[in-house]
Amino acid sequence: MHSDEAAEAQVAWPSPEAVASAEPASLTPMMRQYREMKENHPGAILFFRLGDFYEMFFEDAVRASEILGITLTARAKGADRVPMCGVPHHSARRYIARLIEAGLNVAICEQVEAPGPGPGIVRREVVRVITPGTVLDEEILDAGQNNFLCALSFGTDGAGAALLDASTGDFFILEATTLAELADELNRMEPRELLVSQAQLADPELHKLKGLLAREMAVATLEREAFALPKATAFLKRHFGVLSLDGFGLEGRVRGTSAAGAALRYVKETQRTPAAQVDRVCVLERHQRLILDEATRVNLEVLKTLREGAKKGSLFGLLDRTLTPPGARLLSRWLTAPLRSVAEINARLDGVEELSKKGFWREEMAQALKAMGDVERILGRLSAGVGNARDLRCLCSSLNAMPPLAALLDGCAAGVLQSLAPPLTVFAELSATLLAALLDEPAVSIKEGEMIRPGFNSELDEIVDLCSSGKDYLLKLELRERERTGIGSLKVRFNRVFGYYLEVTRANLHLVPEGYVRKQTTVGAERFVTPELKEYEEKVLHAEERRSALEQQLFEGLRAQTLRQASSLRAAAQAVAAADALRALAVSAAEHGYVRPTVDESQVIDICQGRHPVVERMLQGEVFIPNDIQLDRSSAQLVILTGPNMAGKSTIMRQVALTVLMAQAGSFVPARSARVGLCDRIFTRVGAADNLAKGQSTFMVEMTETSNILHNATASSLIILDEIGRGTSTFDGLSIAWAVAEHLHDHIGARTLFATHYHELTDLGREKPRVRNASVAVKETDGKIVFLRKLIPEGASRSYGIEVAKLAGLPREVVQRAREILENLESGEWDDEGRPRVAHPPLKAPCAQLGQEVLHELRTLAVDSLTPLQALNLVARLQRSLRDEASA
Repeated sequence: MHSDEAAEAQVAWPSPEAVASAEPASLTPMMRQYREMKENHPGAILFFRLGDFYEMFFEDAVRASEILGITLTARAKGADRVPMCGVPHHSARRYIARLIEAGLNVAICEQVEAPGPGPGIVRREVVRVITPGTVLDEEILDAGQNNFLCALSFGTDGAGAALLDASTGDFFILEATTLAELADELNRMEPRELLVSQAQLADPELHKLKGLLAREMAVATLEREAFALPKATAFLKRHFGVLSLDGFGLEGRVRGTSAAGAALRYVKETQRTPAAQVDRVCVLERHQRLILDEATRVNLEVLKTLREGAKKGSLFGLLDRTLTPPGARLLSRWLTAPLRSVAEINARLDGVEELSKKGFWREEMAQALKAMGDVERILGRLSAGVGNARDLRCLCSSLNAMPPLAALLDGCAAGVLQSLAPPLTVFAELSATLLAALLDEPAVSIKEGEMIRPGFNSELDEIVDLCSSGKDYLLKLELRERERTGIGSLKVRFNRVFGYYLEVTRANLHLVPEGYVRKQTTVGAERFVTPELKEYEEKVLHAEERRSALEQQLFEGLRAQTLRQASSLRAAAQAVAAADALRALAVSAAEHGYVRPTVDESQVIDICQGRHPVVERMLQGEVFIPNDIQLDRSSAQLVILTGPNMAGKSTIMRQVALTVLMAQAGSFVPARSARVGLCDRIFTRVGAADNLAKGQSTFMVEMTETSNILHNATASSLIILDEIGRGTSTFDGLSIAWAVAEHLHDHIGARTLFATHYHELTDLGREKPRVRNASVAVKETDGKIVFLRKLIPEGASRSYGIEVAKLAGLPREVVQRAREILENLESGEWDDEGRPRVAHPPLKAPCAQLGQEVLHELRTLAVDSLTPLQALNLVARLQRSLRDEASA
């Protein structure tokens, strides 16, 4: 660090509010440099490298200190004090992660030249800007999920989006005719950051879209020109090295192409990277996938649980037996975007079936997969210039594990498995080079040496030998000089100010020979140098510096050699991910007793002995009861499902939806047998929740979701409805539920499971030809109910709500009163004054007190001493008292 950057006195700063707008009267050259960097990145927290720390000043320091919980101090210059805080550079990653999690950007400003001897300023540059959508650090990222940046382009011709994961190179575009469709896709892909043009930041369409998204996202902007179709097209062509984008399927996709060009430009500009890992762009077609909207993914708990938001307890948590991060990310995408092609589904099922029967092969595959690193994200870091030698060493281990995996895949009969082998067999030369070049445990920093294996470079070997043999040389020199001079206490020493020297105590100065040159005098000794020691010093002091520089140069050569094969490496990483995901599904099938479903173009869903995949694994001390279900557009299109609360209606409906989802994702399913006619969408309307942020009541949310289903479902959809109409009055709710069921039967024709406590809906079975009734059986014994969990082909006559309330622990008197009210309602009884008996309240406290007094008097009464007349008068008096109290 230069003299003007030396540590200065730091004083406690009064408060963040007091310094938020503080400006020094004059700035040092270093602070002017800081301000210039900050002006170029006004929206980011600037991490300004000073020696071993990243420092933040002014408003950045105030903001960061609050978020990070670090001390806000001050850089003192006379009367002016600049707010300041800092973090050690070696632990900066965790602090950056917290700022990114808070939705902020972080600009990393590094020293790009070594400090010189003079008073000048070290040159600094912002080497990258980390934003929520461009994170590359593996410690910040979720290994099992993509981290997408989403660029948006709106126009009168529709909307387009480009989703780019800079950490993996995954790059997708999609176009939608409505904002609802676009929101569906974004909710599925869960981008971390939105990118729009500066002109569209105030666009009402953007505001509407954000209102449809399930979560808040950071929003960044680029100039409008970056989204212009000609500029975006030219930029993409240059990056991919092609004359036309038609080969990627972008012909005629104006909005998607515009967004894609802007997204790639943003990543390159913020990361200062060639983005070599981004070697293709793929078009996402809605008609090629089973569509699951946000409500369906949440209600079915596909990726995470509804209550805790945890992976454990979700479908993904159950099926994720992957051994690599790319495999987990791919399996997640398979489950949120199942297939719509019978041929593709069956190809995937062929692979799962073969591996499910070959336990030994699965174990052999597991050994190879366990040696794999996250090749996609390693490429992302290397391309951005933030990768290190450990990334290359991990890549080397992955490349060495690929040929054994390829041999296993090539020996499979399933075509989908065989097709994964060729991309894994083309890296023999690169693997050998990396293995020969890198230490088994290279240093983390590429600027400190300790990366390259001995024997790889002769010049480096000489330098390393010089550095490692220095101690031996100095020890021999010290012994030799002691013998030559007769000074037994002579020592060879070193410090950073004076370098190497010979130290002689004052008592032995008369023995100092000619040729010793005095360098320094201390209290008890003199320090000398000799020509030999000076020559050695020159050689050794530069050896470490030369070693570090040469090792960094060799590392950069290895990185460049690796990135020249980035496209092939990405193809190999994707093949590994697919093999891993297929193996994971096979493990689940084998261990949980799943069967291969028959998937066809029919309109039938026929599940024999079906089970809920997650619930059955979570039961403790209880056996899951399987059930049969048949849905057929020609005879049993709509099933009205009745039965008590807690009996398992919701479980049965969800397990049907999950079975269809798993089958179309290419997974085996939890059943004795299953036939699934392709579905284009799965809709669910389950549970009760309000949306206070949007001013929607529970009933309004229910009706909004129902409306979405009725407007977007087709005859090929699967619909799960639970308790439609319960958020309003009984008659209103029943009317709505009946009308919805009629519409589904008469106008849409979708296969539907409709659970309800409105038993009147069972009459639809007599009114409509394709409506069938079913219920979950219950056994009632001595006033208690036993849930049998078994689906039977008839409607239920009771809901047993009071019995369930009793099981939940409602007070005994409340349960008893509820039974009384229910009996009155069912019998339609009225009292003598024409009022419904359900309105009669329980006895008031005073009446209860009077009753106690009557009982006390009767208990203490001497009946034997009463005359008949006295007895009649007593009864009349007590009767009058009770009547008067009751009417009071």
